[in-house]
Amino acid sequence: MAGYAPPRNLFMPKALCITGMVISVLLAILFVADLLGGWLFPALAPFGGASYKSWMGIWFLICAGALGYLSWATLQEQ
Repeated sequence: MAGYAPPRNLFMPKALCITGMVISVLLAILFVADLLGGWLFPALAPFGGASYKSWMGIWFLICAGALGYLSWATLQEQ
């Protein structure tokens, strides 16, 4: 079929960018809670304070921030 172009759906890329930002915020909240929980109240920490005892929580926070920034930058380009 010459000249056929599929319809463009502009909603999906924006929805994926917003979903990436929401996931990054949820991950940041989860690992901040684990870092602070492991430090202040070890019994209430989501992962038992594992982030407090290792670098895992800090790296996950950095990755969550990177995901949030990349999602926001991609959303701004659209």
